[in-house]
Amino acid sequence: MYQTVLESLEALSPWMSWAHGGYQMQEARDFIAACQHGWEQDTFYGYSIYSCQDGVYLGGVSLNHIDRSFRLCNLAYWVRTSHRGQGIAARASRLAARFAFEQLELVRVEIVVTVDNQASLQVATKTGAKKEGVLRNRLIVRETYQDAVMHSLIPQDFGMEMR
Repeated sequence: MYQTVLESLEALSPWMSWAHGGYQMQEARDFIAACQHGWEQDTFYGYSIYSCQDGVYLGGVSLNHIDRSFRLCNLAYWVRTSHRGQGIAARASRLAARFAFEQLELVRVEIVVTVDNQASLQVATKTGAKKEGVLRNRLIVRETYQDAVMHSLIPQDFGMEMR
């Protein structure tokens, strides 16, 4: 994970505060520990994405900001620079969304992307998520508020009934 983040810093850093020039191995370890804790506490589901061909670590997808009252969550994704543009993030995101609907019994998965992040906006579209509009000052990246496009997936997008 650490090497993959370093490879991808230039592409990730404008959009993700955790991707910064001083990124350290300990930050990768801390994230992995936080993922394990999230799974145990049923509060955060982080997935690693690996290549089926050679086992190379490709990035990650997560279900976070889980709100059980409203039965929704946020979905986030990233893929290493050398493997972008192959549909990896969209496929992994659809699998994570199915998990949210089938296992967590959620009824809405939100994908929130800064308005200028064209690559991530394309991924959201490729997942089949519906664009709902622009939310002003919705995300903060390195202490700067940014407008974001809200997309959503619901069980019916997968031909599923709501539970």
